[in-house]
Amino acid sequence: MIRVVLVDDQTLVRSGIRGLLELTPDIRVVAEAADGASAPAVIAANAPDVLLLDVRMPQVSGIELLRRSGAALPPTILLTTFDDDEALFDGMRAGARGFLLKDISLERLAEGIRSVAAGATLFRPALTERTRGNFERSSVAGAAVQGSHTPLTGRETEILALMAAGLNNGEIAAALGPSEGTIKNHVSSILAKLGVRDRVRAVLRGLELGCI
Repeated sequence: MIRVVLVDDQTLVRSGIRGLLELTPDIRVVAEAADGASAPAVIAANAPDVLLLDVRMPQVSGIELLRRSGAALPPTILLTTFDDDEALFDGMRAGARGFLLKDISLERLAEGIRSVAAGATLFRPALTERTRGNFERSSVAGAAVQGSHTPLTGRETEILALMAAGLNNGEIAAALGPSEGTIKNHVSSILAKLGVRDRVRAVLRGLELGCI
């Protein structure tokens, strides 16, 4: 059973998500918090496998909670809307494993929670061109960043896109054909070329550079 703690200041959102997840055989909301200030105690008391965290809340926002306690939090999925583009990327930089939209279907919600619980990242197609554009405009480096890294090969770009979709090395290997070891080598090369140390930062950097 995947244990989930849900943090959102909107009662209807919390009850809606809890109700959806009660329809799944393997996921349960074990506790809720209505704001980021009370969330750490709730999380510590319930030891969840996954944290569903609203981006914008009074007192302590989801972003601020990640910044303060990221290393102590379980794998975290941000709950957001399309209006939260900038905050979304701030949250990912702070350590979120991905995000889901609040109007999501049960199937997508459950799939996302299972993926993150299994160690994957969750940057699915809701990262639209509009979202990418907003992020690029907010980047300090701006357009100059486009030429600041060693170009990825076509296969590396393909693998990076699958990483952004939340696939692990085994799943990427199954999708593309090479061995898992070959995919692992490609991922190491991607990290080195983009100058990052993990898959989440690789996806963020790839979005910043327009690689995916």
